[in-house]
Amino acid sequence: MNPIVMAVVGVIVGAIVAYLAVSMKNAAAQKSKEGAAQDILKKAQADAEDVKKKAEDRAKQIVRDERNRLEEEMEKKKKHLSDFERGLTKKEVALEQKTEQIQKDTERVKAKETEIETRVQKLDAEIKKNIEIQDDLANKLTQVAGLTKEQAKNELIAQVEEEARLDAAKKVKRIEEEANEEAEKRSKRIVGIAIQRFAGEYVAEQTISSVEIADDGVKGRLIGREGRNIRAFEQICGVDLIIDDTPGVVTISSFNVVRKEISRMTIERLIADGRIHPAKIEEFYEKCKHEFESRLRELGEKAQMEIGVHGIHPEILKLIGALNWRTSYTQNQYQHALETAFLAGNMAAELGLNVKQARRAGLMHDIGKVLDASAEGSHAVIGADFAKKYGESPDIVHAIRAHHDDEKPESVLAHLVAAGDALSGARPGARKALKESYVSRLSDIEKIVNGFEGVQRSYAISAGREIRVMVENEKVSDEQTIMLSRDIARKIEQEMSYPGTIKVSVIRETRAVGIAK
Repeated sequence: MNPIVMAVVGVIVGAIVAYLAVSMKNAAAQKSKEGAAQDILKKAQADAEDVKKKAEDRAKQIVRDERNRLEEEMEKKKKHLSDFERGLTKKEVALEQKTEQIQKDTERVKAKETEIETRVQKLDAEIKKNIEIQDDLANKLTQVAGLTKEQAKNELIAQVEEEARLDAAKKVKRIEEEANEEAEKRSKRIVGIAIQRFAGEYVAEQTISSVEIADDGVKGRLIGREGRNIRAFEQICGVDLIIDDTPGVVTISSFNVVRKEISRMTIERLIADGRIHPAKIEEFYEKCKHEFESRLRELGEKAQMEIGVHGIHPEILKLIGALNWRTSYTQNQYQHALETAFLAGNMAAELGLNVKQARRAGLMHDIGKVLDASAEGSHAVIGADFAKKYGESPDIVHAIRAHHDDEKPESVLAHLVAAGDALSGARPGARKALKESYVSRLSDIEKIVNGFEGVQRSYAISAGREIRVMVENEKVSDEQTIMLSRDIARKIEQEMSYPGTIKVSVIRETRAVGIAK
């Protein structure tokens, strides 16, 4: 019998026994009521029989339900196993088909390999035969042409190289024409808009390093007894004071523009005060130095506000202010820095770039010109190192360092700063060159150009901003003129220093002469 049924029956029997025990106890306690007890006992026995019968029926029903459930589960498992067996059978059939296909493919591959080996053997035989024919022809050509095999090979290589150079020159010309056409349109538009938006003054300024005096007797007081005043002045100010026979003028000489200007202010204060001795020189120098540094900061802050940037370190602002006393080809470098900042910012705006960053780099690009007397390297490198020292971003530092190609420009910002610098320096009236340096530069350019093979003569025109090269048409072809112009431009870049750009134009002409008799 099922354990569940047995448990139910046991519980029911226990209940009946307990009930009978209670009934019997009550019957014993009430012996006087035996008749009633007999009736109760009979009723209890009838109830027990009825409960027992119901329990047995319930147990049978539970057994039937459990058997039905187990039979259903068995049917499901049998069906699952049957489906699984059918799937395995299908996979076995598919695997057998694939195996047969692989065997067929392998047989075809082996047949192809055999066929290829046969063809390779035939090709090897033909190649050997062709080599023998080529050697025979080469020997016959050598005998006919009077050249050895090596000489003929070298001549052929030289001819192929020349043809390759001509083809390359043609392609370079075509590519350059297409690129220049597109680049010229865009660059003219951008530069034109930038220049149109910034209209700088065309007045050139020139700083002086001399101080006018009303009385030549002041010169003796500046020199002092046995030269003590002039020695103290030069030692304190760090400049050379030149006092000669020139009436009404004393000259200050120094490569440091800041020291030179502080020294000029100190001399003016000393002359106005009238008491000239080492103690007064030191006193006025310290006062002038403090005033001048404040003035430098004010000029730097003014430039910073004018271009609309902020956060530049005070030491860098001092250098920007000091540019007001520095010139390049008579162009004031403070105004040049502002022009470069505005031009670079305008071009950045046209290109959709960061305008404030371009203006910031343009403003600081020439700060090294104030430091280059006391540091090693070009002003671009010195200025970049100084900007890096005082927390400028790597992009700004790179733009400063690369604006004169001391470092290869690797960002659009660097190219914008270089372009702004060139535009500011090259605009009409911005710079003037000395006659001696101007003539020397033109001579050096022509000397470099005339050193190239095939150059007949050259002319430097447009104040040295263009060089026209006449070549011999027998030695230089039309395609070679392109490579020659690039080689000349590259050599000028490597060997010369100049503001702006130099255009190289190579001219080749063919003349046909006929004589009528």
